Amino acid sequence: MPSIKHYATGHPLPDFRNFGVMLRILLGVNLGALAAALVQSDDIGEWMRQYIEMSIWVQPLLFFNLALLGLFARLIRLLPARLGQIAVILLVVLSALLQVDFWQFMGILNDQWPNSARAALLAALAAGGLLLYFEMRARIFSPALAEARLQALTARIRPHFLFNSLNAVLSLIRSEPRRAEEALEELADLFRALMRDHRDLLPLADEIALCRHYLDLEKLRLGERLNVKWKIGDIPTDMEIPPLMLQPLLENAVYHGIEPSGKPGTIYISLARKGNELRVRLSNPCTDGDETVKGNNMALANIRERLALYYDLEARLVTREMTLPDGSREYRVLIVLPCRK
Repeated sequence: MPSIKHYATGHPLPDFRNFGVMLRILLGVNLGALAAALVQSDDIGEWMRQYIEMSIWVQPLLFFNLALLGLFARLIRLLPARLGQIAVILLVVLSALLQVDFWQFMGILNDQWPNSARAALLAALAAGGLLLYFEMRARIFSPALAEARLQALTARIRPHFLFNSLNAVLSLIRSEPRRAEEALEELADLFRALMRDHRDLLPLADEIALCRHYLDLEKLRLGERLNVKWKIGDIPTDMEIPPLMLQPLLENAVYHGIEPSGKPGTIYISLARKGNELRVRLSNPCTDGDETVKGNNMALANIRERLALYYDLEARLVTREMTLPDGSREYRVLIVLPCRK
């Protein structure tokens, strides 16, 4: 089963298909070009002109290499770390030589070997510098550190969640023993889910089942006050996601949205695929805006940090509070994950 140990935080070579990695490469190369232009310029106006002229050479090569590295990312990461780094540098140097050769063929450059040597050297230095940065970053976010943080984050959820679930069962033991028995069976399933190693990614179907168990328990406690509407589109339920991504939000929706109001309320949950993204939407009624937002802060910060550990910049979490036409308020959460097996 995949875990965070298999992700970029533990490997000297980054995943070149990751949006965050691509963005860092773009920024790194362009900052280097800006610095080189500044060294060659006498004033600010000359600095910008030098940078624009340099960009004509740098940007096509940069985007071409990003496409090549994204295409061969899996193959490169199968190599031993040092060999993979050498392969990346050689690939970048070769593409730089090919670009110089093309410009010479078009008559834009003179056919002189110093042009090729300079291009190859600059390409190797840029690639080597970025690879060194990614290796240092991987050491900082080592697997041991990342896994320890993940375990601490999920442990922060666990006591609160189990305490609330046990209270729901205890409230039914005397009044409705049959329903309490059903609730204990649900709680047993939840225990099994919570006893898993939370460093591992889990199928989306398992997370949905966990959420259904949790909401069934709360339905037993709150009765008709809690209504839940699911909308599940054509999504890959076998895709693997970080555990406990949706359940803490549902817990907050119940305890900070439905329960304080004292009247029936509905939680809406939607899962849909858009292109290569999985979009999870959740909404619940608001009672007191400040209290609801405050109650969600821990779960939201927790999920944001775990999304960053697993997906870097490829995933995001967006929240907002809406005022509906009837004057009521609604709290909405959107989670966007890359569809990846």
